[in-house]
Amino acid sequence: MTVTVGDRVPEATLTVMTPEGPSGQSTTTLLGAGTTVLFAVPGAFTPTCSARHLPGFVERAEEIRAAGADRVVCMAVNDVFVMDAWGKSVGVGEAIVMAADGNGEFTRALGLEMDASGFGMGERAQRFAMIVQDGVIKHLMVEGPGEFRVSTADSVLERLGSGE
Repeated sequence: MTVTVGDRVPEATLTVMTPEGPSGQSTTTLLGAGTTVLFAVPGAFTPTCSARHLPGFVERAEEIRAAGADRVVCMAVNDVFVMDAWGKSVGVGEAIVMAADGNGEFTRALGLEMDASGFGMGERAQRFAMIVQDGVIKHLMVEGPGEFRVSTADSVLERLGSGE
């Protein structure tokens, strides 16, 4: 079952790269305090994700924070080393937390997985964005297959700016 607006973010562990190496972070810690923008992509280094999705959030990160977000998190069902390399290649710096859902456990808990086996990618996250406030989903924007409209940085900014 897919999460909906008003649901608490499910408990799981995502992995982020730190100066000391990979570190497991509970979703309660990473997404639970303040306002977090979480966006998910089907795969690091894939065409739309690398050319438009992640770069859009990098370009608009300061505006997103100015509109009320305490942090921006990018997530994919990839390993932490791939997420770290992808973030470095795009130049995310400190603007975006690159979080790996290596086994897809958090993605499945959200009910937002998809089968990308036809592309040789196995189970992945659907393309989506959510605004989480103190651990509760306030906005959930899930893309239809092959679409890139509602989970963009611009769309997230509209939601943050609406004050809803």
